[in-house]
This record gives sequence, C-alpha cells and structure tokens, in this order.
Amino acid sequence: MSENNERPLIEVKHLKEYFNINVGMFKTKPLKAVDDVSFSIRKGETLGLVGESGCGKTTVGRTILHLYKPTGGEVIYDGKPIVTKSDVMEFRKKATMVFQDPYSSLNPRMTVSDIIGEPLDIHKMYKNKAERRERILELMSQVGLNSEHASRYAHEFSGGQRQRIGIARALALKPEFIVCDEPVSALDVSIQAQVINMFDELQEKMGLTYLFVAHDILVVRHISDRIAVMYLGKMVELADADEIYSHPLHPYTKSLMSAVPQPDPKVARANKRIVLSGDIPSPLNAPSGCPFRTRCPYATERCAEEVPEFKEVSSGHFAACHRLSEIN
Repeated sequence: MSENNERPLIEVKHLKEYFNINVGMFKTKPLKAVDDVSFSIRKGETLGLVGESGCGKTTVGRTILHLYKPTGGEVIYDGKPIVTKSDVMEFRKKATMVFQDPYSSLNPRMTVSDIIGEPLDIHKMYKNKAERRERILELMSQVGLNSEHASRYAHEFSGGQRQRIGIARALALKPEFIVCDEPVSALDVSIQAQVINMFDELQEKMGLTYLFVAHDILVVRHISDRIAVMYLGKMVELADADEIYSHPLHPYTKSLMSAVPQPDPKVARANKRIVLSGDIPSPLNAPSGCPFRTRCPYATERCAEEVPEFKEVSSGHFAACHRLSEIN
C-alpha cells in the first residue's frame, strides 16, 4: 500500500459547532451541537454515524462541508486543511451531500434537468449545452431514471424517485466524498433497500467515500465499514461495524444495540433490553463531566466532574467512558 492510500481522505480534528441562542434580553448562550469530535475516513470507506435525534449527527456532516462555519477544530481533506474560501470552493467540487428530505431539498420551480445540472452550471463544468445535456442524461441513467423524466418537475415523482434525483445532483461533479444525511429515513421500507443497494453499487463503481448519518442501526450496519456513535454533541464510541455490533463497550452503545430487533425468536427472548431512565438532556444545559452520566446506570462522582477521554481501547476500537474496564 502506498503512503497516499494509507492517509485518510477526510480527517476531522476536535471539531466544534456552537450556535448562540437568545435566552433573554441581550443574553445569548452557546448551544454545543458538536463538541470536540475527532475521526477520520479512509478512501473508499463508509463511516456510519448514529445516535438519537438532536445528538449533532447532521451538524457534523454539514460542518465538515462548511455549510456551517466551524466554531473550532479543523477539517483536513486528502492531507490539506480546509481554511480559506478558495479551499472551500475547491473542496465542494470533491465533496457533496445527499439530504434527508427529498421533498424539501429539491426546488419545485426547476425541472429535473435543471436540478441535476445546477452544480455543473455553478462550477462551469461543460463547454456547450449539448455536453451539459449529455452529462445530465448520463447521471439520470446512473441512478435509474429515464431520459423522459428530464423535463418533468419534482412534485411529479414519488419519494424514492425524488431521492434518486438528489443523488444524481450529488454525483454531478464526480465527487470523491459524500455526506449522506439520513438519505432513506423519509422513504418507505421497500424503497429504502433499493436506495441503499444503489449507494453500494455507486461506491463500488466510482470509488466513493461516505459519511452515512442515520438513526436506524440495521441500515447503518448493512452499509458501513465502521460505525461511530454520538451522544449530546460528543463521540462516545467508534469501531468496525461487526465489532461494535457484537462487542459494544460504552453503556449508551449497549443500550442502542439491545434495542435492535432480532429475527431469531430464541435470540430475541434471550436478549435483555437495556432501557435508559430519563430523557436526553438539552444541549443548552448539558450535564457537567460526561454528557451521558444523567442516564447512565454506572455513573459515579468522577463522571460528574471529569469529561472522559475518547481513547483507543483496543486496535481500532475507541470509546469515552471512565469505567470501561469495570463494566466490560
């Protein structure tokens, strides 16, 4: 393996994204949507990012692409930090996003041809109209849409077809890295499998690298090489998909995995469901120390005083918990 292949395509180091929220007359308070998150993604790999609603998964994806300006930390793409506006413009030719809601992410006033062709227009990626049209039809064919769909509008399509239009738009500039923000959560279950299989095929064909954000662990396990678990803006565990599924270390990950339905009735009966007490705290008033301590059955005084370090416990398996050795 060459040194270039060993280097991660995307490196995220101590990423922070805080939003100032008005809490009274001329008073603001930072909402820590993403708080000191670090990870890397190798070329051609899929990293799944899971967690409860509101844990900061989507914000991580958007901040990496600089749709939100990072409050702190850095994003490094192929060894080069993304800092200036020109860095961001260059980065966006190589990195893009598939949005969660295929209904609101497509402009209702534009034809399918114009929606898919918009990135080509912005980055001036064609010499003439014939070349533009040829590229649009090629993209539509890649995602399973017919050429006669080109002149129609988004509202004329089903949810699954709209998401295919969104994926075709994301592929327009031949990107290397795609943030998939819950791309199947708004679709029927029967359509979900088709779209996930399409993501797999496109990855194989085009050598794509994905950050796959979702809350459905079964979907994430199917498509991901590694899985990262977030809770209240912080990363709590990261490991290979099979490893995190069969051997979760963090109490929060254990709870998530215990909720996954088992097809085998015997296994399902033997499976002990770990139910967490209490509700997820507000990121505006996050607990001191470990963010999970208010719902954790193993929490001690140290957990309230000290933020646990996100460290490598075994080869490639990272977790953030003070009591890992005692509870595993």
